[in-house]
Amino acid sequence: MTDGAGSTVAVIGSGIVGAACALELQKRGRQVTLIDRSSPGRGTSFGNMASIALDFAAGSGPSTWRKLPRWLMDPEGPVWLRPAYAPKTLPWFLRFLAAGRPSQLRAIEDAGMALTRPALEDLRRMLAFANASDLMTEEGCLAIYEKDEEFTADRAHIELMRRYGFDFQVLKKDEIRDLEPALSAHVAGAVLLPDNKSIRDPYKLVVTLVEAGQAAGARFLSGEVVTVGKSTEGCTIILKDGERLQFDDVVVAAGVHSGAIARAVGEPIPLETERGYHTQIMKPGISMRYSIIWPARAFMVTPTAGGIRVGGNVELAGLQAAPDFRRARVLVRHAQRVLPGLKVEDTSEWLGHRPALPDTIPIISPSSRVPNLWYATGHGHLGLTLSATTARLVADMILQEKPSLSLAPYRIDRY
Repeated sequence: MTDGAGSTVAVIGSGIVGAACALELQKRGRQVTLIDRSSPGRGTSFGNMASIALDFAAGSGPSTWRKLPRWLMDPEGPVWLRPAYAPKTLPWFLRFLAAGRPSQLRAIEDAGMALTRPALEDLRRMLAFANASDLMTEEGCLAIYEKDEEFTADRAHIELMRRYGFDFQVLKKDEIRDLEPALSAHVAGAVLLPDNKSIRDPYKLVVTLVEAGQAAGARFLSGEVVTVGKSTEGCTIILKDGERLQFDDVVVAAGVHSGAIARAVGEPIPLETERGYHTQIMKPGISMRYSIIWPARAFMVTPTAGGIRVGGNVELAGLQAAPDFRRARVLVRHAQRVLPGLKVEDTSEWLGHRPALPDTIPIISPSSRVPNLWYATGHGHLGLTLSATTARLVADMILQEKPSLSLAPYRIDRY
């Protein structure tokens, strides 16, 4: 056991990243309290697309300037900005576009791939420790292209995978339906991503991790954290009801709510909510072997949670705006275009808030203001993918062990 074993750590946020951090720290000898305003796994992690996406792609790039006006004007496009919210998101958008400059892009890609490269093995180890290995599928993902022009437009991403040694296979048209018979014969091309596994039930995964942490000695506390302050013995957490809690270390892994905590301690971060929708279909009328992603439409279809889930896309409207489930129904129509046998029966619709930073890579960092305060947030679309790797790196920082990679690109004060 390392020095400081048994020291107390609070992890704020019981989504997939927080649950993974809590489990890893408890496993490595800390006494962990997991704190959340809701029950474990009921936030964004409840409705994610269950995809382990190792093929990192920066959100912004040189072509974004050309595409963005068309996306924003198309209510059925992959990105939708509610007009009333536009003034509030402008600073974030400017940073997002700046991150796509060629001078910035290579460093962002290096940083993203450095995290995704060990992610699958880290997830396997975490699941094995929690006796949950059966929650990960052994099938991969198919990226599909309805037209040859879509494949050409995605070539930069394909070349990125090639450059970083990512395993993939370009399929001929007659090979696609041999792998996934449910797909339309009109799909012109596909790329098989064999290492992009998926999770059979993402909500069950979070609950299982929390239970494994509790079995190892962690505890769960329901409460809303307002701020974290320095104390003579570590950190003091102040809850909304006024209760004050003392810990040696505190990890902020509260997804989109991490921004409010960071502001409260005087280190604001450009954390935006990318609202994502899904439709869970329990009687789809088809079976699927692979998850599929349609890059041109920016959405996925995944067999998960006992049915088939259709979701993705980005809506920028803040935390408080009411859901617009027309976004979810657009995605279902797109899905039926490439899965002609898909029935929409026994369904539920859901909205979640991805914690997004303008350069697409998360914050995994000590606080620049408060000693013994740490951050694990801003994972965007990659919370599930990077959960175990983030947990390992956070534990390395707290236990003062040398991490397996440089954490400089993920520091909180990089903006």
